[in-house]
Amino acid sequence: MSAPTCRSCGATLDVTFLDLGEQPLANSYLSPEQLAAGTERSYPLHARVCGDCLLVQVEAVVPAEEIFSDYAYFSSYSDSWLEHCAAYVEAVTARLGLGVDSQVVEIASNDGYLLKNFVAAGVPVLGVEPAANVAEVALAAGVPTEVSFFGQACAEALVQRGHAADLVIANNVLAHVPDLEDFVSGLATVLAPDGVLTVEVPHLLRMVERTEFDTIYHEHYSYFSLLAVRDVLARRGLHVFDVDELTTHGGSLRIWAARAESTAWPVRPSVGAILGAERAAGLDTVGGYRTFEPRVRALLADLRTFLDDARGRGERVAAYGAAAKGNTLLNAAGVTPADVGYVVDRSPHKQGRYLPGSHLPILEPDHVRRDRPDYLLVLPWNLREEIVEQMGDVRDFGCRFVVPVPAVEVLT
Repeated sequence: MSAPTCRSCGATLDVTFLDLGEQPLANSYLSPEQLAAGTERSYPLHARVCGDCLLVQVEAVVPAEEIFSDYAYFSSYSDSWLEHCAAYVEAVTARLGLGVDSQVVEIASNDGYLLKNFVAAGVPVLGVEPAANVAEVALAAGVPTEVSFFGQACAEALVQRGHAADLVIANNVLAHVPDLEDFVSGLATVLAPDGVLTVEVPHLLRMVERTEFDTIYHEHYSYFSLLAVRDVLARRGLHVFDVDELTTHGGSLRIWAARAESTAWPVRPSVGAILGAERAAGLDTVGGYRTFEPRVRALLADLRTFLDDARGRGERVAAYGAAAKGNTLLNAAGVTPADVGYVVDRSPHKQGRYLPGSHLPILEPDHVRRDRPDYLLVLPWNLREEIVEQMGDVRDFGCRFVVPVPAVEVLT
């Protein structure tokens, strides 16, 4: 079997970042009928780093159409994420002077959670969303949405129909793209001559620092440092002119870019500052990536010890948040319903199903209050404050919150 090649520069990938073995698709929640049928499939989940362009990536072992055409993730079920998006819309509208004569296009617009803020302000928008079931929700909310996988052909069609954009938004989608050439070329195409692209990606630097390995799963094809994403964009005619550091998803970057030939957006000092921080952390050499896997193995061993000890004491553990990252964590640690009885989640689209791999049943949050477990394992650790606030009353009957990343911690 030939070695895989980099999806950005084409070099051979022969350096392991983290090998998690065989895992099911992280967002493939099982119906009771699917669980009973026993036909769940698993695929290799092996992240490698490109020795040439330093892009961390997993192989596209499953077609994107199989993952994203009918999708279980709806953005509107996280209050903190909605607040983050509303603040972004207010800030970018002011910075770019957007108004009734502007055009905003969002790629992977989900259920319209972000674009609805522009709609309320009278700014024309169009969402492009591949999952028809999710796009239906956006359309019902009055957010114009086209059901399509975005790429060069889609971008050309949008421009021909008058949707050359003053602002293109691509939040937490670049990691989901198996064909970076087609997708990023499309981003450059759909931009107006002096238009602006903003891209939000989890920051690889923070992943490495905080051992956030559970953000690795099959639908996340790539993992970006600014060093890598700058080169990905530059190869397709876009230049980075500004970068914001964000707290979302355990630490993210908002990257501001424009067409390479545009002179409207000079490069700001933030770009050099973050590139410098990445170089200081060793992310400009392959050697800087080799220490990650041993730290992940140690974290998984600590989680197994906690679960085994709790079980040995006769204490019961439940989990909060049927998040994709939680599925990577649970499956990497070999968790079963004997270790964690169930998981609760606010999304009715997930309730009544089962987590892939671990097969934990997904219930509604009030079940915790009736069942009264000893511990509540917070799987979406990036939302720990929001979840602890929402579920804080469980402490009244002695339940304690456990956060697994960046280290296993029982909150007092």
